[in-house]
Amino acid sequence: MTTTTNTERSFRDKWQRNQDLVFKETLNPESDIHRWIVTRNGFQTTEDFARYLRGRQRILDAGCGNGRVTALLRSMTDPAVTEVVGFDNVSGAVARENLGNAKNLSIHDGDLLADLSFLGKFDFIYCQEVIHHTSDPARAFANLCTLLAPGGEIAIYVYKKKAPVREFVDDYVREKIAALPYDQALQTCDQIAELGKALSALNVKFRAPRVDVLEIEEGEYDLQRFVYHFFMKCFWNPDLSFKDNSVINYDWYHPQLCSRHTLPEVRGWFEEAGLEILHATEDFYGITIRGAAPL
Repeated sequence: MTTTTNTERSFRDKWQRNQDLVFKETLNPESDIHRWIVTRNGFQTTEDFARYLRGRQRILDAGCGNGRVTALLRSMTDPAVTEVVGFDNVSGAVARENLGNAKNLSIHDGDLLADLSFLGKFDFIYCQEVIHHTSDPARAFANLCTLLAPGGEIAIYVYKKKAPVREFVDDYVREKIAALPYDQALQTCDQIAELGKALSALNVKFRAPRVDVLEIEEGEYDLQRFVYHFFMKCFWNPDLSFKDNSVINYDWYHPQLCSRHTLPEVRGWFEEAGLEILHATEDFYGITIRGAAPL
């Protein structure tokens, strides 16, 4: 099985078996997931993000998954003014079912590396947690940029290259479960979620010294997040069900196309595309950049 086939299977299984995964949380301004989407894109509040989107004519959610962010973008814009379009390689049917009869909204199927001209031009493109799952992220980004209208903006999020031990463990686990079918892979991810849950339940905070060779930054950490940041992804969010936590770990470990990047590298994509960078955020998990095409 090729890495592309594996990755497509991973996400097809994920979305078909978990159609409503974090859908409500994405739409809930009080949830951590919602706040993370808003703040990493440079906005203080949901209202700030909505004001930014106000008046845009066409918005694309590229790699829409189950349609959760597509629904968020629809909720923050006026359907009489703004058309919202979702696009995904494997889960279009799931998104269409979730979004029902939402006004002035459509979902299309296709590959980010293929000809996208049939989608038309957009004045805002949202593509987050997606292009690092393609075989050529830089080309996928450049391909999306061809859809920008003059002055249009694109906001992407890609995985960041992490500390060396974390990179090693993540790749080790990924290799071990790559060939496993969904149910068997999820058993491993259940164990990883149990570890995250146990560490979180300790509710231990401590101050870690700087360790350059392991790329550990000095500071105060929650124990679970310290392990998560520097040693292995053991996701746990007490506001989600155990199954949802396990599936989020599956989302990280099972897809074999899972590139990680640096801030200078991703900035280079924007510069090569001739885009002006308007906002950039780098955290422990990833890199978010928003940029604008020339008028």
